[in-house]
Amino acid sequence: MTEEMPVELQVPVLYPTQPRAVRLMNTIWADRRSVHDSLESVAHLRAWAEEAGLGRHQDVDDHDLARARALRDALRRLAADVTGDSRPHSIPEGISAEMALAVLNEFVSHCTPVLRHRRGGGYAREWLTDCSGLQRELNLVAWEGAEVLTQELKACGGPGCVLYFVRDHPRREWCSEGCGNRARVARHHRRNKSSHEGPATSRVADH
Repeated sequence: MTEEMPVELQVPVLYPTQPRAVRLMNTIWADRRSVHDSLESVAHLRAWAEEAGLGRHQDVDDHDLARARALRDALRRLAADVTGDSRPHSIPEGISAEMALAVLNEFVSHCTPVLRHRRGGGYAREWLTDCSGLQRELNLVAWEGAEVLTQELKACGGPGCVLYFVRDHPRREWCSEGCGNRARVARHHRRNKSSHEGPATSRVADH
């Protein structure tokens, strides 16, 4: 049996401060060529889980991949609803908001909140789940997603972008500085184009 070669995860830079649920949503991403899916195979799922801090899971299979993709698509569908997102390619096909909510709640139903003593004093809330391995981590990600959907979740306003992010500043409009720069350049181009076309249109109308 040959050893499986490691897979390089093709995904844009994801800030570690973003919740894991958002990082799962953002396994659908776009560049100038097309829209990409970073969960196309079991190997990609292993790589993403480790990158996102869910641990190393060598025993994942096609069932785990299908579950991760189902949770991802449900979160993206609900995120589109709460952000009023109408960007092309950002909403998964064939899944309604009601279907997405049912999928998310199915994951969440496997978790139970408990209160534990915190080191150094006080208490901290934790979640118990009746699953193990990657399925346990996905259940916890689903709980994070349920909380994210009630926060300052934002659809990136960068040209061609399909990512989401949780705002850390009320004026933040982009997932990254790169998207912000592209948005500003596009805005500047539109202004220049409008200012150059306006007088010319007026002269034609006068004749």
